[in-house]
Amino acid sequence: MTELITYAIIFLLLIGHTLMASKMYSAVHKDESLNLREKNDWKLKALVFPVYFWGKYKNR
Repeated sequence: MTELITYAIIFLLLIGHTLMASKMYSAVHKDESLNLREKNDWKLKALVFPVYFWGKYKNR
């Protein structure tokens, strides 16, 4: 039972990570003020730590 709960938590974290990364990826892609290199940098950061860099991106 503990194993099932552990896998469920990991699955939820993975889904949350994926949704947040896709949200940030979409926002960066639509931002016309960034050049191609800056967009690619933010998109890469979105894949690694999306929650942390979402705050950084919004505050820039």
